[in-house]
Amino acid sequence: MADGAMPIPRLSLFAPGPDTQRQFRDALGQFGTGVTVVTTMTATGPIGMTANSFSSVSMDPPLVLWCPARSSNRYTYFAESRHYAIHVLGVEQEELALAFARSGHAFDGLEMQISATGVPLLDACTARFECEAHALHDAGDHAIAVGRVTRAAVRTGKALVFCQGDFGTFDKGA
Repeated sequence: MADGAMPIPRLSLFAPGPDTQRQFRDALGQFGTGVTVVTTMTATGPIGMTANSFSSVSMDPPLVLWCPARSSNRYTYFAESRHYAIHVLGVEQEELALAFARSGHAFDGLEMQISATGVPLLDACTARFECEAHALHDAGDHAIAVGRVTRAAVRTGKALVFCQGDFGTFDKGA
C-alpha cells in the first residue's frame, strides 16, 4: 500500500432476497446513472415519470431502453403508449426529477411543446429522444421498454447524475 493510502474495505457478500433488500438496493446504488424524465400523452393529458434506468441499445436501428416499475400507477400509460419521449436532465434540473418522481402531472410552468406524434416534449433538458414503442419485455417487478428513436436533440451542459442516493454531476476536473 502506498504511503498515506487508505485501505480498501472488503466486500460484504450476501444473497439478494426479502431479508437483504436494503443491502441489494445499496449495492445497486454504487452504480451512477443519468436521470431522465419520460413523457407520453394520455386521454386526459400529458404524463411523465422520472427514470434512471436508461441505456442505449443499438445504433442501427437506433434503439434505447428504459425500465418502468410495474407497481407505478403510471405504468399502464407507458406500457400501452405507441410513442414517448425520454429527456436526459441537466445538473440544474434536480427539482424537475423530484417533481416527476412524485407526480406524473408536474408540467405546470414548464416550457413544453407537443410533437407530431402527440408526445409532450420538454425544452429544458440536455438530450431528448423521441421514440416509437419497439418492444416491451417482462423483467420481474419492472418492464424493459425498448424504443426506436425517431428524432433526437442535444445541447451542451452537465448531465444530472444519481449515485448512492444523491444527485450530482460528473466533473472531469482540471
